[in-house]
Amino acid sequence: MRHRRYSVTASEGLFLIMVHMQDVMSKPMPDFREGSIVKGRILEIRPREVLVDIGYKSEGVIPSSEFEDIQSLEVGDEVDVLLERLENDEGMVVLSKEKAAYRQNWNKIASVFQGDGLIKGKVKSVVKGGLMVNIGVEAFLPASQIDIIPPKDLQQFVGNTYDFKIVKINDDRRNVVLSRRELIEQERSEKRQKFLEGVHIGDKVQGTVKNLTDFGAFIDLDGMDGLLHITDMTWGRLGHPSELVKVGQPLEVVVLDINKEKERVSLGLKQTQKNPWDQIEERFPAGQRVKGKITNLVPYGAFVELEEGVEGLIHVSELSWTKRIMRPSDILTVGQEVEAVVLGVNKEEQKISLGLRQLEPNPWDEIEHKFTIGSRVKGKIRNMTAYGAFVELDEGIDGMIHVSDLSWTRKINHPSEVFKKGDEVEAEVIDIDKTNQRISLGIKQLAEDPWKNIDQKYKIGDLVKGKVTKLASFGAFVQLQDDIDGLVHISQLSEDHVAKVKDVLKVGQEVESRVIKVDKVERRIGLSIKAANYSEEQLRKESEAFDTLKPGEDMVGLEKAFAAAEQEDYRPGESKKESKEPKESKRESKKESKNK
Repeated sequence: MRHRRYSVTASEGLFLIMVHMQDVMSKPMPDFREGSIVKGRILEIRPREVLVDIGYKSEGVIPSSEFEDIQSLEVGDEVDVLLERLENDEGMVVLSKEKAAYRQNWNKIASVFQGDGLIKGKVKSVVKGGLMVNIGVEAFLPASQIDIIPPKDLQQFVGNTYDFKIVKINDDRRNVVLSRRELIEQERSEKRQKFLEGVHIGDKVQGTVKNLTDFGAFIDLDGMDGLLHITDMTWGRLGHPSELVKVGQPLEVVVLDINKEKERVSLGLKQTQKNPWDQIEERFPAGQRVKGKITNLVPYGAFVELEEGVEGLIHVSELSWTKRIMRPSDILTVGQEVEAVVLGVNKEEQKISLGLRQLEPNPWDEIEHKFTIGSRVKGKIRNMTAYGAFVELDEGIDGMIHVSDLSWTRKINHPSEVFKKGDEVEAEVIDIDKTNQRISLGIKQLAEDPWKNIDQKYKIGDLVKGKVTKLASFGAFVQLQDDIDGLVHISQLSEDHVAKVKDVLKVGQEVESRVIKVDKVERRIGLSIKAANYSEEQLRKESEAFDTLKPGEDMVGLEKAFAAAEQEDYRPGESKKESKEPKESKRESKKESKNK
């Protein structure tokens, strides 16, 4: 360093020394304590370091990297620096501008945190769980605090400057936690209050689709979220809101309802359009033929779009007069163009009933000309139920043979005892019900009722032969001519006491017996094996005994025997196995044994 030489007198020199000492004594001495922040003056700017004088006996060196804009520095500029050490191994002061700035910034941040907590910052980078932000010091912004809805792409925020709120400071660890979401929520809350104070039901408002759900869409009304329910999106059918709107789409909607306490607003989109159901009855009167497209198929019918926003339903029962259609998808497909007839309109419920079968004449209207009562018909057994068999007489037209119309003499519980599916049968038409579309058929009507003249064929006292078809606790059934069964009560098996019927008779055994009772009305015949060898007088007394028995007397009378047969669900002619005894007959048998 070059120095200028001055020539002064002794007195002048003494004066200058005194002035300098006075000047030095008038200025406060710097606090050269390690860890303190002091002011320094730039003496020299080098490529990698900056020489700074803090007024101490030696200068300090600061790396150039600690200065944000090294190009703007000039010799003589003042800077705040942190005095880390008064002297290093080389005898120089150790200084740091960066640490001084950090200390000053931290104090500023602590002061802001004690106040309103609001501060600006620039997003530096994406880290695990959020973002790092420079607010003078590094601060952490959790992903959950970036926005009201946590964003998926955090990289979009890097390099941008935002307003933040300091929510947490840790002095020991020098950690700062920020939130941007709180400021956004506060701003939105103010906007919500302003919106709720100025909006009314029926107002049209502008918004943007914010989010979609299965039940509708949430619309951002500049800080206020409104719900646009799926039923208020369109007058037509809509499977999902995404079929009509998308996130970010601007919409004009109508305010349908406002709840200021809960800060909820219900919106409508279809209300901005004309209601297609207005004057619907005039446009689609009952009986009119219409055309439309199948929009949906369900188990109970098919929905047909007649025009935009208007759908009708063809119920599965209205698809065909005669065909047995179990599912609409058997004959229809989505997107198919169809013609139908309007059956009815309900404007309040926005429903239109349609019919497909009404396009053709109903074959049941002329059914009496095709099938007359008393005529004989043929057909195949299509289906069987517990109460009868269905016979296909024509395409889609069935007749039903009830189990009671299968036989005059046998009690048949299920048609499968007589038929199997696909059998060709002949029957007689015994009734036609056009209203309910039913044809009743009978098999037994093809032959004469054997019970009609039963009293001429069988008289009391007649000696008859037959085969045992069934054994029960109270007696045995014997098959006579014309497939008619007679009942032999246990008391009529033998003169001796019989404990069990099977001890005396076996199924299939040929027996001889006498007729002791004929009931033409109830279709019953009573037999007696022990009376087979009775004289006329003995037979007369036995018959009188049966007629005079009181109901309270145990199972020794035919009336109760017949009743027991009904309880056991007896099927005349059944001979493969003996049915189970009913509880009543078991009790009666026990009583009878005790009495005897």
